[in-house]
Amino acid sequence: MNLFLGIDIGTFETKGVLVDERGVVWAQARRRHGISTPAPGCVEQDGDVVWWSDFAAVSQELMASDAAASGTVEAVGCSAIGPCVLPLDEDLRPLRPGILYGVDTRATAEIKALTTRFGEEALLARSGNLLTSQSGGPKIVWIGANEPDVAAKTRWYVSAHGYIVARLTGRVTMDHGTAGYFHPFYRMADQKWDVTGCEDLISPAQLPELGWSTDIAGTVTERAAGETGLPPGVPVIFGAVDAPAEAVSASVVNEGDLMLMYGSSTYMIKVTNAPIAGKVLWSAPYVFPGTFVLAAGTSTAGTLTRWVVDLLGLDNGAGDNELFGRLLTLAGKSPPGSRGLLLLPHFSGERTPVHDAHSRGALIGLSLDHDRADIARAVLEGVAHSVAHALSAYAAVGELPRRVIAVGGGTKNPIFTQSVTDITGLSQSIAETDGAAVGDAALAAFAVGALKDRESIGQWVKLGRPIEPDEASADTLRNDHEDYVELYETLSALNTARAVRLHGR
Repeated sequence: MNLFLGIDIGTFETKGVLVDERGVVWAQARRRHGISTPAPGCVEQDGDVVWWSDFAAVSQELMASDAAASGTVEAVGCSAIGPCVLPLDEDLRPLRPGILYGVDTRATAEIKALTTRFGEEALLARSGNLLTSQSGGPKIVWIGANEPDVAAKTRWYVSAHGYIVARLTGRVTMDHGTAGYFHPFYRMADQKWDVTGCEDLISPAQLPELGWSTDIAGTVTERAAGETGLPPGVPVIFGAVDAPAEAVSASVVNEGDLMLMYGSSTYMIKVTNAPIAGKVLWSAPYVFPGTFVLAAGTSTAGTLTRWVVDLLGLDNGAGDNELFGRLLTLAGKSPPGSRGLLLLPHFSGERTPVHDAHSRGALIGLSLDHDRADIARAVLEGVAHSVAHALSAYAAVGELPRRVIAVGGGTKNPIFTQSVTDITGLSQSIAETDGAAVGDAALAAFAVGALKDRESIGQWVKLGRPIEPDEASADTLRNDHEDYVELYETLSALNTARAVRLHGR
């Protein structure tokens, strides 16, 4: 039996699968991990203690399974959170913890300085995007400004899955889809690195070799085989950030498809056949040559449900399934609209469509009549409002999706999914998939010819019945959404002023 190993390193969990050519998952393994927040706005993970240690442990468990004993691993794919920034020395050793994707907002000053240096129009022409907390370049510049000793020793700047590929093969790589978020060091039109105007900030030699997600980066070395249990010589692909890999796992491969990923944050990818530059949505190459994405993301989703679970004392130690079941049961006791409560879920700032690192959470409408159920539902609906707000950016540029496929742990939360559909009017189909790790395996199978074309990936996926708007609740939630947008706009200047006063930035 031919098998394909896929491992995805998420914000709070690493998951791996062994999949055959038909898309059947024969073995799974997981490891939980956490994040580090050493200062306000800073979110990190250790490249060795979290990323590599998890990959190696999950790989070892999978390779010790009965499935691995009865088959042959033909190729390996890895995805991870991103774009992250991890500096490596000449020997591929991390010099500091990895700086995470858009939830890390430390580089606000660098974003402003680089925007002033180039100008918005030049940035759009160069990278197809303005600079935001999702951009890798300002975080590299932040290291240079705040940790000059680290910057001086840095041979390479890689993202999370690029570090895994380097440890597996000895080759330092980055897929175009990830590089497309390392603004302003990537030129979208030419799909190549370009540090013109940034020569004082970075050397082009510090940026990895570029390729597509399905390109073969190399093969598993003897040393990596000893640490992971993989056979030496197995091909390893360039891989991808977790969101594109998750989109692949849900058969989001054709123009007009949009993946809506409900995870610790939410992320959206719409497939296009050409790059579309803009100031709000992120434009980047996709995983296949000739394909691109328009992407959006919010800052909090699953992280906020975890917060409210702790706040309301719902954790009885029985595990996540029962834990979030208790939250849903409680929230279900409050009607749509949460009896007048409205939550702004910007506990870590917000990404699309406002890109405001200073925005913070707010709960309005409270009275002595409200109870725990109303607060629980207001949190869930607040996340739905943030998703709908992000999706509005697609409508604003005439890029509404033709098909929305929902994935991720949040799809088990019907208040999330139904509320998003009610607010936006967009139906959603939930993909029955084991997530980004399956997408990694599919990309690996595609790379070695086991899957003949992109459409073949769709044979691995089952879609549930579409979620349609419920008119009984849609009017309430759509009216609330207008208030939601106004609430953000009303608080924006105040939150910025407070951030400057409290944190000096």
